[in-house]
Amino acid sequence: MANAPRDALPMTYQQVANALGLTPPRTIQRVAQALEQLMEEDVAAGRPMVAALVVSRQGAGLPAAGFFEQAVALGRFPAEARQHEALYIAERDKALESRHA
Repeated sequence: MANAPRDALPMTYQQVANALGLTPPRTIQRVAQALEQLMEEDVAAGRPMVAALVVSRQGAGLPAAGFFEQAVALGRFPAEARQHEALYIAERDKALESRHA
């Protein structure tokens, strides 16, 4: 993701797995676990969550549910799910901007 061109983002979990050279089994699960760790590091450092640049191919351009659960657990998003999509878009935009700062 760090070297991906801006127009290639966001990437799907599968695209990230492929870019990392991961092979089955549990490739998506390993990507998700790495992204959750990255979210912890980004929130602790006060940075935009780079994990917002990874989306589910089945999620209408949104990350998987685990992203939102982790964002709530880390205090970045409120528990109220109605706000999550708008907050995600803002987080994604901040992550994109931070890559080019």
